[in-house]
Amino acid sequence: MTMEKKLTRSNTEKMLCGVCGGLAEYFDFDPTLVRVAYVFMSIFAAGFPGLLLYIILAIVMPVKK
Repeated sequence: MTMEKKLTRSNTEKMLCGVCGGLAEYFDFDPTLVRVAYVFMSIFAAGFPGLLLYIILAIVMPVKK
């Protein structure tokens, strides 16, 4: 039996939409570290694309069942 990993939004590690929590669960990282890294990436990237990326991921990623 093989278990297939799927990228989904988190139900348990959720602050806004569960995108960073879902990424943390998928890659087996601490959700707080993923959130902090995402904020730094968004602030220091040119043009602040992190907010747009978060909104797109919140729409596209399915919720974990």
